[in-house]
Amino acid sequence: MNQSINRRQVITGAAGGFGAVALAAMLQNESRADGVIEVLHHPPKAKRVVQLFMAGAASHLDLWDYKPELEKHHGEASDFGEPVEAFQNGLGPWMKSPFCFSPAGESGKMISEVVQPLAPHVDDIAFIHNMVGKTGVHSQATYLQSTGFDRPGFPGMGSWISYALGSIREELPTFVVLPDHRGFASNGPKNWGAGFLPASAQGTAIFPQRENPIEDLYPSAEFATPVADRDGLKLLNQMNRKFQESRQGDSRLESRLRAYELAARMQLSAPEALDLSDEPSHIMKMYGLDREGAVYPETINAPEEAEYFGRKCLIARRLLERGVRFVQIWSGNDNSFPRRNWDSHENIERDHGPLARGMAVGTAALLADLKQTGLLEDTIVLWTTEFGRMPSTQGSLGRDHNPYVFTNWLAGGGIKGGISYGPSDQWGYKPADRSNPTQVYDVHATILHLLGIDHERLTVRHDGIDRRLTDVHGHVLQDLIA
Repeated sequence: MNQSINRRQVITGAAGGFGAVALAAMLQNESRADGVIEVLHHPPKAKRVVQLFMAGAASHLDLWDYKPELEKHHGEASDFGEPVEAFQNGLGPWMKSPFCFSPAGESGKMISEVVQPLAPHVDDIAFIHNMVGKTGVHSQATYLQSTGFDRPGFPGMGSWISYALGSIREELPTFVVLPDHRGFASNGPKNWGAGFLPASAQGTAIFPQRENPIEDLYPSAEFATPVADRDGLKLLNQMNRKFQESRQGDSRLESRLRAYELAARMQLSAPEALDLSDEPSHIMKMYGLDREGAVYPETINAPEEAEYFGRKCLIARRLLERGVRFVQIWSGNDNSFPRRNWDSHENIERDHGPLARGMAVGTAALLADLKQTGLLEDTIVLWTTEFGRMPSTQGSLGRDHNPYVFTNWLAGGGIKGGISYGPSDQWGYKPADRSNPTQVYDVHATILHLLGIDHERLTVRHDGIDRRLTDVHGHVLQDLIA
């Protein structure tokens, strides 16, 4: 059976789509030059997305979801009113945040002192406080937030968007990933893999802090001159196209050809996009990049976090303005000791403090920069993590996993700012309205909607099932749309 499909086949019916008549209407604005689709299902409010992923489970209770009841009952035995399944041993006394909260913006949103750089931007942000997950296991929960499924083998959200809409420009990848400088988070590159979509839809990882930010972009052998490199790519293309002629329908071959062609273009475009030397000093300072040559201590610290995260945020802005469709920025690596991620079982103040302050500097700069350049109007910013943390203590200073409620937020690209949607209960343990939580499918459906995509109609038949990013779930969060 021929498993290969392309974007047109999806929407014409070969993969469970909806016919040639609809195709003509939907592709009326398709660019003949590069295949980018301006209008798929309905006119979009946004063109691009940047996702900020806090790996390890950032605590909603210590950043965005203020709980006076925890301050009032701090140190008292926790009583959830029901049996609770903890991930480890996190059912100690109620624990207030070690950080102070204060109101910000015209909306008066209460936010933690460790994310105060974002105070000027809360009126552009829609906070979702009743997010629920399916598991308290990092790898499964990270898959769920990244791909809509809690197991491997499914395309990342960026891959679905790349596949559906195509590239805005051909000089750079459609989907770029900026991992944590310390290493990958849970699942590593599987979070941004293409799954059963064409391999060309997968994310391209860039490590801006490395001497060689993009692996294998340039030949490393001394004898490989630029001319020889171009001739080698040309020969590879010729050989691969001849090979492909005898194996029609294998998307991997076409993806490999496109990868070689993209690599050749990136050799010219990527260095310019990653070169920050033309950025003015006030922009560098805004992103926390005004300490060139600084030496940092071995212990986790806010200035170092700000520099590393801020650099990725600035590069994200440069990639977005150069036509990259989806940028994913990661904070935190997989489990390591001492903690270098958001998995603060032992000490919230020690770990979350520096990570949050660094994240807030870069994120605030990104929002301000996108706004001043006009890009925020059609760029969605999504802040997420795999689950939250418990309102009771683990040990005396940490918090255990809480998949029962946590916070995401959205800004820009058609989002109504200055709102807090779907409150959690008085403890921040579960949604206040347990019968109407928000799930990742709803966030994904809303983002696709703002990009002009009906999440129920973007399907690909795989193993006899019409698969989609939102599985069989998902509702557009109309209350969040401006």
